[in-house]
Amino acid sequence: MSLINAAKAGSKSGPRFGFVILLPALLLAGCATTDYPEAPTSIERTVIEQYIIGPGDSLQVSVRGNPDLSTGVSVRPDGQITTPLVEDVQASGQTPTELARVMEEELSRYLRDPIVTVMVTGFAGPYSRQIRVIGQAAAPQALQYREEMSVMDVMIAVGGITEFAAGNRAVIVRNENGERKQYGVRLDDLVNGGDISANVDMLPGDTLIIPERRF
Repeated sequence: MSLINAAKAGSKSGPRFGFVILLPALLLAGCATTDYPEAPTSIERTVIEQYIIGPGDSLQVSVRGNPDLSTGVSVRPDGQITTPLVEDVQASGQTPTELARVMEEELSRYLRDPIVTVMVTGFAGPYSRQIRVIGQAAAPQALQYREEMSVMDVMIAVGGITEFAAGNRAVIVRNENGERKQYGVRLDDLVNGGDISANVDMLPGDTLIIPERRF
């Protein structure tokens, strides 16, 4: 029975009429947007000139002419790495090139004019450049920010929203000049409705909160 027919039938019966009035109200509550201003659809892009190493990154450290000293390592939670002959070197917060120069300086104690190359093989990045997705995402997680990243890119990475998500009440928490601001974003319109106008830019350090739908 359609809602229109149910409404007509409900006019003859008090309890059924009350249910029909309540149902649209619940549906509207689940689709309502937040009280926060909508996130700007276009913002000044963050250009990543050089990649900054962060905890959890996987690195390949190669020492020319010394295969025994070349190795693959993971950046520890304290931001440091350990390689043959070199212990506890700070990697987090440096570019691969900067780290390579540090490694050369350390290895110069044992080798003559060492040449080191550092390549990032697995990306996590520093926490300040991550985007965190929590709540009713299919796969909540922290993502490494990429240039020109939008909320659509984030939704693809986390597999969309769950059936219990109140997508149009999602909020982006953003730090702007030391002040925390919150913006509403219409994820349901974007993901399920295909409304591209609901797509907005993301910035490094953003947190996307997807609340549960009210039942």
